Amino acid sequence: MNKWLYRSSVVLVVLGLLVSIYMTIYKITSNNSMCLGSGDCSTVNSSRYSEVNGIPVAVIGILGYLAILAVLYFEKRNSFFKQNGTLMIFGMALTGFLFTIWLIYVEIALLNAICPFCLTSQAAMTLIFIIAVIRLIKQPQS
Repeated sequence: MNKWLYRSSVVLVVLGLLVSIYMTIYKITSNNSMCLGSGDCSTVNSSRYSEVNGIPVAVIGILGYLAILAVLYFEKRNSFFKQNGTLMIFGMALTGFLFTIWLIYVEIALLNAICPFCLTSQAAMTLIFIIAVIRLIKQPQS
């Protein structure tokens, strides 16, 4: 396992997790002072697209980042995850990346608003996906 790719994944997942926690707090409290920059995060956060079946998108982000972080953690500690972790992370990262593409479309095309925190999470998930692809390609064949 390439340590640089592993560590980069962990750092990006933690960054995404922290942003998702921050945005969940913002969504729950509706504290507009938490919205930094252009103020577009208020537009995005109050839109109908900020929830999926009543669940805030940021909470979905927390769950996704925690799932990836858990697999990364167990990859070094459990034989099942040593063997399957790279593919599991790829699958989760692919799902997160596809959701990220949808969210970017929503922000740009439908809401005409860019949330800097959302953009940070979207960039993190995109990089996590790219690293997951590289890890999958570099994975030794058994």
